[in-house]
Amino acid sequence: MTAQPAPRLTRLLEAVLAGTGTELDLPGTLRHIAEGAAELTGADRADLVVADPGRDAPTEIRAPAPGSGAPAGPQEGAPGLRVPILVGDEEFGELRLTGRPGAGPFTAEDEQLLRVLATQAGISIGNARLYETARQRERWIEGAAAVTTALLTEESADDALTTVAERARLLADASAGVILHPTAEGGMAIVTASTPDDPDGMLGATIEPGSPVLEQLLGGEPVFLTDSATDPRMTTHVRHRFGPSMMLPLQANGRLIGTLALPRRRGARRYTDLERLLATQFASQAALALVLADARRGRERLAVYEDRDRIARDLHDLVVQRLFATGMMLESTERRRGAEDVRDILVRAVDELRSTVQEVRTTIFALQQPPAEPPTGLRGRVLRETAAAAARLGFAPSTRFSGAVDTRVPAPVADRLVTALRHALADACARGEVSRVEVAVDTAAPLADGRAGVRLTVFDDGAGGGAEDGAEDGAETDGRDGDEPDGDGGGYRGAGTTVTWWSPL
Repeated sequence: MTAQPAPRLTRLLEAVLAGTGTELDLPGTLRHIAEGAAELTGADRADLVVADPGRDAPTEIRAPAPGSGAPAGPQEGAPGLRVPILVGDEEFGELRLTGRPGAGPFTAEDEQLLRVLATQAGISIGNARLYETARQRERWIEGAAAVTTALLTEESADDALTTVAERARLLADASAGVILHPTAEGGMAIVTASTPDDPDGMLGATIEPGSPVLEQLLGGEPVFLTDSATDPRMTTHVRHRFGPSMMLPLQANGRLIGTLALPRRRGARRYTDLERLLATQFASQAALALVLADARRGRERLAVYEDRDRIARDLHDLVVQRLFATGMMLESTERRRGAEDVRDILVRAVDELRSTVQEVRTTIFALQQPPAEPPTGLRGRVLRETAAAAARLGFAPSTRFSGAVDTRVPAPVADRLVTALRHALADACARGEVSRVEVAVDTAAPLADGRAGVRLTVFDDGAGGGAEDGAEDGAETDGRDGDEPDGDGGGYRGAGTTVTWWSPL
């Protein structure tokens, strides 16, 4: 016996509100529609059959009526009712009702109520599809932004390619993310692979020259494959692992960087039109980010080369000046008659040559320093301080090291020495008419009391100074540091200021 109209309308309204208004994800919406149809009509089973664009066969969602105990399989010969579900002008699927034992066949009223439910279901399905589309777009946009940020901070090109492949694989729900580069022979080879499985078997796989796939990719066109394993256009030895696939050119400003391939496992669902569109947009943005990242690394390399060129010019000028001055001193010995005078000139000439060798060694060390890493040894830290002072002085201070500076000076003493150097350079920058600054760090010569130590001497030829001696900077208060004579570590050099700092080791 059929239910009264009013109660059935109430149940229809409840089915519309509870079944189609509480879910925004598409699978949940479809399940609620099937359950509401079975409950509304008293059918043993409701089957909602939809045409899935990602599969060859339609998808069926089955909902037996609560407590019916109906068998899961179809019932041959059972009376049924079919109502199409339309989403806009598109036939999304079909709602099929079967089996209503003891209540007779389905009536025209059942069909009318079911059509109302199907109409409301079409609206809810459309909303759910819009919601899912918006979520997909949001994920891909966020992924592209994250890739751009990562690429602009990555240190190497290999890391950048791995970032693109890994993020694209996760966004596309693919079994692998692969980057291919053109080869010299005219083909394309896999240079980067991101996959939960072992990628070693994939690296180096090549699409041979002459493949129809290459013609499209090299022309900047994407390639979409239904089944990589059976597609005659594919020639790689790993194609048998995969089914649906997207191959997207990484192209920016007319330049083809490579190809991003996103294959899925055999038997997996095909990519939808929306997924193809979003992945193509992602590839375009990733290609632009790769170009910008490469340009950034190029600018950094250029800055390093310019800095090294400046160091080379400074080294050239300093060495030429010292060698010229030493040559003039040696020439003057021809006019000297006293043996003592000649001996003094030769000693000074040897000292100048030794200083020149030290300057060359220091400059070579500076050229060998990695540009992106902060210096860790005392030698590197001293060079960093003098380089910082050069920007304020307008010229590079002369720097000389004696002894095993990096290995003999403990970290606490090195910290205090760098602090003293920073203060001395700041004072030199503050004085007027400074055209020459000399920095010397010496661990080879003992202190005045015979103890092993380190001595820092900073000389500048600016106005304002006589000699200034300094003991340890207060870190040691037990009186171990003796007074150094003014002459040690460089001493007073005439017009200018000499600051000497020392500490036992």
